[in-house]
Amino acid sequence: MNTQEINEKLKTLTEWTYDEKTLSLVKAFQFKSYLKNIAFVNAVAWVANKENHHPDLEVSFNRCIVKFTTHDAGGVSEKDFTLAKIVDSL
Repeated sequence: MNTQEINEKLKTLTEWTYDEKTLSLVKAFQFKSYLKNIAFVNAVAWVANKENHHPDLEVSFNRCIVKFTTHDAGGVSEKDFTLAKIVDSL
C-alpha cells in the first residue's frame, strides 16, 4: 500500500498512526497495572499466532506499543489493518 492509501485507511482506526521509518501501523495501549498489560500482550499473541501475522510489541510496566507491518509486502498491507481492528477489540 502506498502512503496515501494507508492514510486514508487510518481513518477507519482509532489512534493508530503510520510510522514511515519502520513502515508500520503503530499504537500505544496504556493499562492500569502490569498484569492487565501482560493479559493484553498474551491476548495479542494468541490472536497473532492464530492469524499467522505477528506484530512487534514493546512492553513496559503498564504500556504496550503494537507495531504491524507485512515483511513479505515490504510495508503495510490490508492484513495489518485487519489485525489492528482485532487488537482494538481486545
